[in-house]
Amino acid sequence: MIIEVKVPSVGESVTEALLAQWFKSDGDTVQKDEPLFEIETDKVTLEVVSEAAGALAIKVQEGETVAIGAVVGTIDTAVAPKPAKAPAAPEAPQIKEAPPAAEPQAPAPETPSPPTPLPPEPQSTPAPSRPSPDLEGLAPSVRRLIAEKNLNPALISGSGPAGRITKGDVILFMEGLQPPATSPGDAAIQKPVPTQLQPSADTPQPGQEVITRKPMSPIRQRIASHLLAAKQNTAMLTTFNDIDMTRVMALRAQYKDSFKEKYGISLGMMSFFIKACVEALKEFPEVNAYIDNKDIIYHHYYHIGVAIGSEKGLVVPVIRHADQLNFAEMEQAIIDFVNKIRENRLELSDLEGGTFTISNGGVFGSLLSTPILNMPQSGILGMHRIEKRPVAIDDQIVIRPMMYVALSYDHRIIDGREAVTFLKRIKECTENPERIMMEI
Repeated sequence: MIIEVKVPSVGESVTEALLAQWFKSDGDTVQKDEPLFEIETDKVTLEVVSEAAGALAIKVQEGETVAIGAVVGTIDTAVAPKPAKAPAAPEAPQIKEAPPAAEPQAPAPETPSPPTPLPPEPQSTPAPSRPSPDLEGLAPSVRRLIAEKNLNPALISGSGPAGRITKGDVILFMEGLQPPATSPGDAAIQKPVPTQLQPSADTPQPGQEVITRKPMSPIRQRIASHLLAAKQNTAMLTTFNDIDMTRVMALRAQYKDSFKEKYGISLGMMSFFIKACVEALKEFPEVNAYIDNKDIIYHHYYHIGVAIGSEKGLVVPVIRHADQLNFAEMEQAIIDFVNKIRENRLELSDLEGGTFTISNGGVFGSLLSTPILNMPQSGILGMHRIEKRPVAIDDQIVIRPMMYVALSYDHRIIDGREAVTFLKRIKECTENPERIMMEI
């Protein structure tokens, strides 16, 4: 039986996709639910899995743009794939014991003693190889790259959450730019890694004027057109304020252990700002609305988009009904989105329906910025890094952890007074987080 492999639908507004990568070669046998290829649309990146087991025949090559529903390959189910073998556990090196020394015997008087042999040269015992760490927690693309290049993940330093290895870490390791991960006892068995790459034929030499032309990915094209449309089609203005983060940081320090013990996740900064934004949106419904021709559409629900940077570009998954969630549920939603993005499982439905957006440039070290509206929304809050600065409190100069915040808004629907007061309300709720819990 021949089964067609088609490009799946990811939403009514998406009509075509880029076939970015095949994970299998033409003629390979595949298992059911095994990843076959990766597609990129102007909004999301998805991995497509096999619907059945059999032999794969590829019809469309990597790098081609195909329509949604197009056939890119077939699977012949008559060809039974070989069952996947479980990876064999690394065998511990066998250390040979020296044979017991023979008891000396007195030589016969009539036979001369043979010459004493020289002692054998000491054999160095091979150092036990370090077992590879569990790869189950890594993204599929990272596991595939490690397997294809036959790398030892124990030598790769992870820069992701909880030290998890990312695809960028693997690439840096292959290029020789990343030192290997070390553990106690490794100094005697690891070779030094060169700190500089050897020049190759493709490396530009001094004095050469070399350029590289690379086509924009569909997601990057979408981001570019979306931001340009926001600048051209809205009367965007930005207002600023600063927030004393002392109380929030004290609450996080006080309850972080008990919070993680109860919910299994860390108490982050974003949940405080989401709660504060929801309270401010309830007081200023224009910020939670948008213009449709000559009408104003008011939302009576609060779907908060959280901007997350990825290797492919910036995406804004939406936390729905944020007003009905507690702190742990919001933090868990953010973690789930990050994992989906890392594993290319983010769906179009995760990106639709937002009424207000929060962007935290502080995680990258930004001190101040003017965020661009995420159309058709009318407001976006920009968070920035926390920095200790001298401030005047009760006529005294004190040092406090301060954060600049910026609110960009559509001046066609939101007046300056509402925008400034909206941002001031966020400041009040964040500097006094008890007000968020009490809703006062």
